[in-house]
Amino acid sequence: MTRIVVLGGGPGGYEAALVAAQLGAEITVVDSDGIGGSAVLTDCVPSKTLIATAEAAWNAAESRRLGVKVRSSGEELGPSAFGVDLSRVNNRVKALAQAQSVDIHNRLVTAGVRVLSGRGRLLSPDAVLAECHDGSEEELPADAILVATGARPRVLPDAMPDGERILTWTQVYGLSEMPEHLIVVGSGVTGAEFASAYNFGTNVTLVSSRDRVLPGEDADAASVLENAFRRRGMNIRSQSRAKRVTREGDVVHVELSDGEVLTGSHVLMAVGSVPNTEYIGLEEAGVRLNSGGFVEVDRVSRTSVRGIYAAGDCTGVLMLASVAAHQGRIAMQHALGDAVRPLNLNAVAANVFTEPEIATVGVSQDDVDRGEVAARAVMLPLSTNARAKMQGVRDGFVKLFCLPGTGIIIGGVVVAPRASELIFPVALAVDAQLSADQIAHAFTVYPSMTGSIAEAGRLLHLPPS
Repeated sequence: MTRIVVLGGGPGGYEAALVAAQLGAEITVVDSDGIGGSAVLTDCVPSKTLIATAEAAWNAAESRRLGVKVRSSGEELGPSAFGVDLSRVNNRVKALAQAQSVDIHNRLVTAGVRVLSGRGRLLSPDAVLAECHDGSEEELPADAILVATGARPRVLPDAMPDGERILTWTQVYGLSEMPEHLIVVGSGVTGAEFASAYNFGTNVTLVSSRDRVLPGEDADAASVLENAFRRRGMNIRSQSRAKRVTREGDVVHVELSDGEVLTGSHVLMAVGSVPNTEYIGLEEAGVRLNSGGFVEVDRVSRTSVRGIYAAGDCTGVLMLASVAAHQGRIAMQHALGDAVRPLNLNAVAANVFTEPEIATVGVSQDDVDRGEVAARAVMLPLSTNARAKMQGVRDGFVKLFCLPGTGIIIGGVVVAPRASELIFPVALAVDAQLSADQIAHAFTVYPSMTGSIAEAGRLLHLPPS
């Protein structure tokens, strides 16, 4: 029996524990904040639940364009008739997140995993001290250790959150009423998602230090999203860096670096994350951290110390719940001698949960434009898709990249409602090294959004020379 100790119960930790238990290890998880971690309790699950509510509200409001009538006392109501009860929404969000946490906890216990509530600290490369919330301590010997302690919102000294008017994304679920005017600082994935969610029912200003929203994403996709934001009334302040945030009663002021001051009712700070790697004995054990404090790992989740692995946001390797879970599973497979397929970042599918969504996998347009990858590309707007027309979809496209000689698919972008679902066939093609012709020849339902993926494959076909 191999003894495994996991620090942290997020996706990297609990998925690792399930694999270790399946492979016959004696596994203990030391978790401080609740099984599921930030992904379940304060990040992915609650934020996407909030976003799903906003999506439902937008669909209801825009259904008039499809011929739907909403009547009250004999009068047809416009989009202004639809609103959001934020107190009910957030109560549902928190209840759903807690239920998901309980489900995962029960799954661990059923699998034979021991769960300790408290904080873990490395005593050596083969021992962990669990400082439990009930005041007790326990030394846990370990043949392998997995560090999966996650990350937390970055806080700026001149914009300290108060949990009421100046907020991080972990604090927004305490709001009982829609903000009158929400200023979102940061236009990366987190900032764009929350700006999109609150853009229904409240005024939103999005402050971006770059020249466009989502500077790290496909430029064509970012342009579509930014146009959708502006059409719905969002105020986007590009190339504007927030210098200071202050509060006076129920009013917040965001001072920009050029001296201009924006005034609103609430501010959401979305300016990145910092790893939870302090005070847990990593450096004392010899584990190497990078300049940002993230744990350095290889493609099978090994750290610089034999027997110590790391997974998830604390590694800074594509801070996605899916990647964290994969890293955790790989770590246990390697530690316990099972077959291992190293992490392939080129096959990771990611999604921005805005309206519309932006999903990507593999090679990017930037890679091609910089000459790092030779590729043929095609972009097909959804405006030609019959299903999109039926559903009243205004914005979106499918973009595929393939190798010039073989036609093998090496990347793609989907911008559409539920792009997170539509990206899967593209991700499968990238992972299995399918060609554009193979995608083109697969049957799709008519009418369907996936029909545009097959059509894009047909457009990449090379005629015989």
